[in-house]
Amino acid sequence: MNEERKKALQILKIAKGQVEASIKMIEEDRYCIDISNQILASQSLLKKADILIIKQHMKHCVKESFENNNEDEKIDEVIKLLTKMIGK
Repeated sequence: MNEERKKALQILKIAKGQVEASIKMIEEDRYCIDISNQILASQSLLKKADILIIKQHMKHCVKESFENNNEDEKIDEVIKLLTKMIGK
C-alpha cells in the first residue's frame, strides 16, 4: 500500500468516526447546527481522501497507461470521474 492510500485510509477511518458521531447526535436529539457542522466535517474528510486516491491513480495507473501507449481509456476514466465530482 502506497503513501496516498495509507493517508486516505486513515482519513476515512476518522470520517467513519465522525459519521458515527453524527448518528449518535441525531439519536440524542442534539442541536441541529451542531449536527450539521459534524456532517460538514465528515464531507470535508471524504473529499480529502478522494483527492488522495485520485492522486495515487494519476501517479501510478495513468502514468503506466501512457508508458504502455494505452492512455485514452485512462484519460476517459478520469474525465468521467471529474465530471461526476463537479456535478455536470
